[in-house]
Amino acid sequence: MLLMSGWSSFYLVGNVGFKVREVNGHIESHFSLSGTHSGSWSPPRFVASPYLSVHGMASGLNYGVQVFEGLKAFRAPDGKITIFRPDQNAKRMQLSAAAVSIPPVPEDLFIDAVNKAVAVNAEFVPPHETGAAMYIRPLLFGSSAQIGLHPPEEFTFVVFVMPTGVYHGTQAADALILEDFDRAAPHGTGNVKVGGNYAPVLRHSKAAYAAGYGITLHLDSATRSEIDEFSTSAFLGVKKSDDGKVTVVVPQSQNILKSATSDSTCDIASLVLGYTVERRPIKYEELASLSEVIAAGTAASLVPIKSITLKSKNDKFEFTVGKDNGPGPVTEKLLTTLKGIQLGSVPDQFGWNHIVTAPPEGFVTDVKAEGS
Repeated sequence: MLLMSGWSSFYLVGNVGFKVREVNGHIESHFSLSGTHSGSWSPPRFVASPYLSVHGMASGLNYGVQVFEGLKAFRAPDGKITIFRPDQNAKRMQLSAAAVSIPPVPEDLFIDAVNKAVAVNAEFVPPHETGAAMYIRPLLFGSSAQIGLHPPEEFTFVVFVMPTGVYHGTQAADALILEDFDRAAPHGTGNVKVGGNYAPVLRHSKAAYAAGYGITLHLDSATRSEIDEFSTSAFLGVKKSDDGKVTVVVPQSQNILKSATSDSTCDIASLVLGYTVERRPIKYEELASLSEVIAAGTAASLVPIKSITLKSKNDKFEFTVGKDNGPGPVTEKLLTTLKGIQLGSVPDQFGWNHIVTAPPEGFVTDVKAEGS
């Protein structure tokens, strides 16, 4: 069994938070179009450093030839560590890589690297009873030096991990629709996880936070008449009919990032709880008919949304939340089941959890990043 150290007491007093923490090290793999291993990714190796040795003219730094992922590992009641649906992140990273001219990381290599990154840092996976997790950050970028704008010849794939809590916290958030910024254009990169989709929204989110909003929401860029997604997570709406039937509605758009958390929640809604799930365009006006709204993502988990505001129309839509500003009744059922599966306290009937295995003997050596 993978180990758990004296960090247990630290986690149990609620100090996890959502920030970078130092661990044992990270995993690296490299790809080159020339040289000994040309055309293939090198075997994953352990690096006992949080730093990377990268040329200042690397295309990942200069031209945005970069993609990333986010997933989580959890500790089950019996102490085993599992990673939630890593195959989905592997597939999404391949899609993102293709959008910015990066060779795909094979799914088996991705899962192996993620498994090793968690395994060599197993003592930092929070205890089961805390409900916290280990956040996993795979990063893929062009690493060869160049001044011209053309696809790079060398690439680096790394996996970092750290213990974390929930990004937006556990209480309901007020959302603001951004009106002076478009997250993604039609036929653009809204459906892939590239850094360029995130940096431009920071100043708008900061202003929204200063105004008292906990999260920002985007309408479609073409017409600004349909719901796309939150800046940090997917959008899920809940409708209740007069006879009590529940329908979960999910925006359908080519500009939306595919979300393992959203997809898993929808599977739970339809196959476990018996709800109807509709994937279709959601008009802005339909917000008025929703009883609950959820922001769904790996870092965010399922965040209940208390209200959505559109300032130009002086609109404020309010939604059902629970006691002490917690999840509403439908959100609570979805969250309880999702977290239960992730934490191993509810049977994983879908086969979503990848059990972490120890790395081969001798894999962990004190390898420092080149140039560090």
